[in-house]
Amino acid sequence: MTVRDVLEVEGGVPLSGEITVRGAKNFVSKAMVASLLGDGVSVLRNVPQIRDVEVVAGLLRAHGVAVEIDAQAGTVQMDPSGAGQAKSADILTHAGSSRIPILFCGPLLHRLGQAFIPDLGGCNIGGRPIGFHLDAMRGFGAEVDKTPDGILLRAPSRLQGMLMELPYPSVGATEQLLLTAVLAEGVTEVRGAAVEPEILDLVAVLQQMGAIISLETDRTYRIEGVDSLRGYHHYALPDRIEAASWAGAALATGGDITVLGARQLDLTTYLNYYRKVGGRFDVTDHGIRFWHPAGELSSIAVETGVHPGFMTDWQQPFVVALTQATGLSIVHETVYEKRFGFTQALRRMGAHIQLYRECLGGQQCRFGRMNYEHSAVISGPTPLYAADISVPDLRGGFSHVIAALAAQGRSSVTGIGLIDRGYEHFTTKLERLGARIRRP
Repeated sequence: MTVRDVLEVEGGVPLSGEITVRGAKNFVSKAMVASLLGDGVSVLRNVPQIRDVEVVAGLLRAHGVAVEIDAQAGTVQMDPSGAGQAKSADILTHAGSSRIPILFCGPLLHRLGQAFIPDLGGCNIGGRPIGFHLDAMRGFGAEVDKTPDGILLRAPSRLQGMLMELPYPSVGATEQLLLTAVLAEGVTEVRGAAVEPEILDLVAVLQQMGAIISLETDRTYRIEGVDSLRGYHHYALPDRIEAASWAGAALATGGDITVLGARQLDLTTYLNYYRKVGGRFDVTDHGIRFWHPAGELSSIAVETGVHPGFMTDWQQPFVVALTQATGLSIVHETVYEKRFGFTQALRRMGAHIQLYRECLGGQQCRFGRMNYEHSAVISGPTPLYAADISVPDLRGGFSHVIAALAAQGRSSVTGIGLIDRGYEHFTTKLERLGARIRRP
């Protein structure tokens, strides 16, 4: 950890002002990977300056893709015409920094006939096994071998379409299947798939490239494989997670934040809960204004779920706001079994949060018979007090910063470099909103 990886926060100041969100972290990186599938140049616009973009750009360059980034304009241009095998050392440079490399499997197998995937990193928020991804590659006809440094995949012939029924609407698994099926021979059918806005934007990119993909009403994608794809020109959808994070910051600090670029359509479920808890918002042509009205916030019950449910990545900043609501609030996490690790720091800051292994939502979830604390009861309102905090993961880390901003006194938040993975210039934006922060 470096000195620059620490943020000192003086709490007790409502955040107020205007900031902008750009393209969604959970889409932009996947669209960059998709450029490997095309025979021409791809251009992605509305791209944020975040660590994940740098990681994918580095992996693409390691494989011979020419990548040009205009950070100020928010554009990335990718030319895969010179793509080739990467050196293991170059790929391993990125090992442990992201889980994105697993999505290179299909595109690399189609273009090069083989792919090497390094050991993966990412946030420790619960099981995100890659076994399914590897089984899917085998289903398409690839050979998969484990090596000391990672995984080597080979395609002795053209990959073949298949039928896959997902046991859970996994975002990563759906993305993997889409990126592989578009150039596989024949038809691939993916049942029980994820339909998040970021995935539908990826489908839009692939369709621009020449893919034939249809989505049925029962979460089934039908992909008719084509012989070749071209490049794309696409404007990324805005980051609904970042928008909701700033909305939570306005609620927790008693502030008033306008999020330019936020889109109501992507936040419909979130906005319903925001209103139920007592927050206010106004939708404009350019974004959404979020603010805390005078008076008490109301306790509510929230259950996370796949789209169109309450997104798991909205949960952590919302929990911070719920510490200031009157009464008992319940949050039932059904997506990641270890998502409540961030609440330890909140309890040290004075929050009353109790975790339970039982399902406290409307119905029993897949974690109901497992030994995971995946339900939380928050009693409020409780004043928060400054503390020294260590960032546990990307979304939990941002929630810790929000808690420090709402707390009385000066907090020290370490490990904030992790937040740079998914929040563009977040300290600059905090300063614009009047936060009293300092990076030593």
